[in-house]
Amino acid sequence: MTMTVFRPCLLAAAVTLCFAAQAEDFGSVTVTGARFEADPALAPIGATIISADEIRRSGASDVNAAIRKVGGVYGRQSLDGSPDFGLDLRGFGTNSSQNLVLVVDGVRLSENELSNAILSTIPIDTVDHIEITRGGASVLYGDGATGGVINIVTKRPSANSRRGSVFVEGGQFHAGEVRVSGAQAWENFAADATLDHQRSDNYRDNNDFKQTHFSGGAQWFANQFDRIGFRYEGARQDMRFAGSLNEAQFSANPRQTKTPDDNGSLDSDRLTVFGQYRVAGHDLAADLSYRKKTVEAAYISSAGAYHTTYESKTWQFSPRVRKLGAINGMVNELVAGIDFMKWERTGLADFAGFATSNADASQKSKALYLRDELRFDAAHEGRISAGVRREIFDKDFTDPLAGAGYNIVQGLNAWELQASYMPVTAVTVFGKLGQSYRVANSDENAVTPKPNKPLAAQQSHDAELGLSYANAVQKITARVFRHNLTNEIFYDPTINGFGANTNLDPTRRQGLELDAEQKIDAAWAVSAHYQHVQAKFRAGANNGKEMVLVPKNTLSARLAWTGDGQNADVGVQWVDQQRYGSDFTNTCSAEMPSFTTLDARYARQFGQWEWAVSGQNLTDKRYYSQAFGCKDGIYPSDGRQLKISARYEF
Repeated sequence: MTMTVFRPCLLAAAVTLCFAAQAEDFGSVTVTGARFEADPALAPIGATIISADEIRRSGASDVNAAIRKVGGVYGRQSLDGSPDFGLDLRGFGTNSSQNLVLVVDGVRLSENELSNAILSTIPIDTVDHIEITRGGASVLYGDGATGGVINIVTKRPSANSRRGSVFVEGGQFHAGEVRVSGAQAWENFAADATLDHQRSDNYRDNNDFKQTHFSGGAQWFANQFDRIGFRYEGARQDMRFAGSLNEAQFSANPRQTKTPDDNGSLDSDRLTVFGQYRVAGHDLAADLSYRKKTVEAAYISSAGAYHTTYESKTWQFSPRVRKLGAINGMVNELVAGIDFMKWERTGLADFAGFATSNADASQKSKALYLRDELRFDAAHEGRISAGVRREIFDKDFTDPLAGAGYNIVQGLNAWELQASYMPVTAVTVFGKLGQSYRVANSDENAVTPKPNKPLAAQQSHDAELGLSYANAVQKITARVFRHNLTNEIFYDPTINGFGANTNLDPTRRQGLELDAEQKIDAAWAVSAHYQHVQAKFRAGANNGKEMVLVPKNTLSARLAWTGDGQNADVGVQWVDQQRYGSDFTNTCSAEMPSFTTLDARYARQFGQWEWAVSGQNLTDKRYYSQAFGCKDGIYPSDGRQLKISARYEF
């Protein structure tokens, strides 16, 4: 089952023995704690861990789906037909992707653009586990970590091992996928590769999506600490844009499109070189990553065709060091690191053959962070940690055709205090205080209330208090949280009559989260995730008004069964009402309707073959999670879809 981890080992002299003992409890799961691979004892306080077995049993075909289905994270239907839903931790609405950091093996995927991070290109067969840390995490992860961090950790090779699989799936709306993957490890060297092609006409007209991606890498490893390697990921996407509907159009036919010719494409290449080495009791690690992305889009109307194209490049370098030792018989973990990032983009746009934009943008950032954690009182598994971060951003933008340009330098600080303690057996109390931040990206600064004036940085003061009860068969975790935001960066469609990105008056996110897991017996298990969020203005003209596109309540639950060579998984999700995207004054005569969806999967094993049938939105509910105007700007969500798949492992 998904597990929230609170099991530190505290006697420095027994650190190695503790690691070995807990490895038996948790299988092969290796968490990444303070940006280093570690035993579950070093997991982030309050983190939720999703295992590879849970992902497999749920039938999630990609990482994004696994985070939503198994992790209980609310997601909004993508606007481009891709499987990369917008993920939302703690109710940040349409800007949720800018308030959440996504990381794969230490490399940041979150974009410096108004677009979702692309998770569908991560081969699901290579994922070892997923860590979900809710709440402010800017000390370790910097810009945009107010809502939390989702860390995808891929499988580590085992010496002298081999695995391979072929996966084929087909379903309604001409959906299909073929995936071939393999890995080979020798005594000290390993290599793996995955090739995947998927396509779908999707539920709506003019919403076709095609993607081909390749992922491959190799690494040399001496032991569990020392390794060096590289990984390449390449993806090619083609999609068609169904566009939005108003309420009457949605009611008449949610599958229709009013933009039958709009289309786009995306090419992405990423190369990462990584290494980790233990020397003189210190763990040294570094990641060097380069990503190039090219995006094209065409929007066709009776007035003419609007074409856009841009190319962006990102360099990341993140060296860091960890010292794990003892202070007066207590385990102490000290982590320090530097993050360097350089992003640049060139773009062109034309309307009816006339150039309208020739924009160049860049952002450089450098950060220094320090974090220390002490584990005390072995009998009660006490932990306390503190950390600080300083980051400086240098942003440039110029567009001669639009007469636009700016340069700005912004320096920001983050800090955090965390603690956990087990006052009685099986009950853990934990808490967190801190400050997190994010800066406006290039797309947001391009359309502001005052031209050529970048937005101020967003800052949040974060607080969380939680309680967890866990034994061999059940786990219940409850958290209350509050984020007081200043200068929240958000799109306001009422500004200047056309809309603009702006710094809002002070806002707040506060609420309650509940996670529950129960192992009924050897075959049956149930889990549930509930979130209640109050997202409101706390000052200004809209003081007390609710923020838009934030459901007040979300609830997901799953029932899993494992039998002899077969398994089944059933999930239900309920999403409460939410304000339409333009309703800052809360005056729209209606709210976006609540909805409930049901999905299920059954799989059976025949030797090396697994056959499965799965269904999404089995009740064929008509609903939507994206709507940017009052009863308008609606992007319908998918209707019922059935699929059948076969997997052969060798």
